[in-house]
Amino acid sequence: MSDQTSEAEPEGRPSVGAELVQTLAAEGGRREKSRNLKPLARLLPFARRHVADAALAAVFLVFTASATLGLSGALRLLVDRLAAPGAAPTAASVAPGFWLLSGVAIALAAGSALRYFFVTKLGERIVADLRRAVFGHVLTLDPAFFLRTRTGEVLSRLTADIQIVEGLLGTTISFALRNILTLAGALVLLVVVSPQLTGLVMLIIPVVLVPLFVFGRRVRRLTASAQDRFADAIGLAGENLGALETVQAFNREQSVAARFGEAVEESFQVSLTRMRARAVMTALVIGLVFGGVVLIFWLAVRAGLRGDMSWGALIQFAVLAVLAGSSAGALGELWGEVQKAAGAMERIAALLDAKPRIAAPAQPMAMPRPRGEVALEAVTFAYPDRLETPALRGFSLAVRPGERVALVGPSGSGKSTVFRLLLRFYDPQAGRVVIDGVDLRDADPAQVRARLALVAQDAALFSGSAVDNVRFGREDASPEALRAAVRAAQAESFLDALPDGWDTHVGERARSLSGGQRQRLAIARALVREAPILLLDEATSALDAENEQLVQDALDQAMAGRTTLVIAHRLATVLKADRIVVMDEGRVAEEGTHADLVARGGLYARLASLQFAGA
Repeated sequence: MSDQTSEAEPEGRPSVGAELVQTLAAEGGRREKSRNLKPLARLLPFARRHVADAALAAVFLVFTASATLGLSGALRLLVDRLAAPGAAPTAASVAPGFWLLSGVAIALAAGSALRYFFVTKLGERIVADLRRAVFGHVLTLDPAFFLRTRTGEVLSRLTADIQIVEGLLGTTISFALRNILTLAGALVLLVVVSPQLTGLVMLIIPVVLVPLFVFGRRVRRLTASAQDRFADAIGLAGENLGALETVQAFNREQSVAARFGEAVEESFQVSLTRMRARAVMTALVIGLVFGGVVLIFWLAVRAGLRGDMSWGALIQFAVLAVLAGSSAGALGELWGEVQKAAGAMERIAALLDAKPRIAAPAQPMAMPRPRGEVALEAVTFAYPDRLETPALRGFSLAVRPGERVALVGPSGSGKSTVFRLLLRFYDPQAGRVVIDGVDLRDADPAQVRARLALVAQDAALFSGSAVDNVRFGREDASPEALRAAVRAAQAESFLDALPDGWDTHVGERARSLSGGQRQRLAIARALVREAPILLLDEATSALDAENEQLVQDALDQAMAGRTTLVIAHRLATVLKADRIVVMDEGRVAEEGTHADLVARGGLYARLASLQFAGA
């Protein structure tokens, strides 16, 4: 918008975006003390939506763990038959044992496939729901949030962080739960086979858990730190790619690439520290686990040689000990992944916890039939970070239905602030903003904005087709309504001339179109909305004379029958206004028609003399 001086979010008291930054900083401090996986609990509400898949996943997890443990029992029966005293074993006598082993193996294979399918399906479903929830929540946040939080930083949470959580839900959690069940089942069976030797196994477990928790917490902290650095890199990339032409025009490609490289390198160095910690943790866990397994197996062999246990029981004990050890070792390695996902989820949760300051009241007042009546009553407003310098000071304005009112004045006088308050991006500290008799603080912002159509100086258009951009104003618009809006916006001829007509893809931000074409497309988007109030913010200031005339003709048609507020620095564009309101330092300095204001010799007259002197 035009009032860049007054509109910028200044330093001082934190805005919504600053609150997120502070929240993330506070979270970073709490990471030093956090010893649990509480952030992952935020996934439970998403899992509850898919109880059937979760139940099936649990069934097949238990089934595959049971089948894995069942292999040890089948193997014990086979070995006992082979080592049975008396007659030498024959193929017929040992065949049942092999059939049993084969059956258990086939059941394990089928169960593993079904376990993988349902666990992965559940994980992907939760991640999809999480992405939608995060993006949907971000769309509800105030514009002030994005003044303090770079878009790339938000995208990093939507992509990189959620991808880490996806890895947890799709793979890690399946392996972790399977290994937990296998470890628990193996320990129970070990007690059945040899209680004495199992006691030694139980002594080893606490020794294994110590490095898990010590290094696991460090891995989690380092993961969160690495993701923070990565978010910085993504934010920097998004910022510069969005202004690539400016970067290239000033020959700053190498400088920007170097800054991005430094941010990436910082992220890599933190990740490298995390990898070292995880490698040490993995080595300690595996070494302790299998060192203990070898010791216990040696003691079991001695028991077998003494005849204290059968050779089949010995083999079963060895298999169970290996299963228990490998499960514990795998859990040690997977624990790092779980901690990594907890760190990523902590960042996602910080984003989900960011609260918009502008929201519908608990019981919003219903808006009456649209009339297009606008009033600002003794409004005083300062941006949250600059409370000592209000953008509007006791500002009052009443606009009748169907009236054309132009807001003019020096940069920083508060013109664009008026539009932001009407769109309820902010609420005033004093006074009221009223549309059709309803104080906007008492209404649902969505209902308020449905009565407004904005055409900005640099209208934001989107990738997709030309008609998609027009339909953005009203998704349920009929083809006839779309064509009528395009015709009124003086855009029909150039749209029909595009290679694929209205279905031509216009590229990112519609950059394949000229400035005048983009502006007329934005006007069509505003017209198809059929809103009773039209807000025009410097809609022609960046155009050449020919395109300005085309756009001005379109605006003249658009304003017919609508309440219109126009912000303009070029006074030639507001000569037809019913009333011109001159603003200065957030107040109404004077108002009237062009001729009246020129005759008074005030601020407007001075501005007019500067602009029209060389005409």
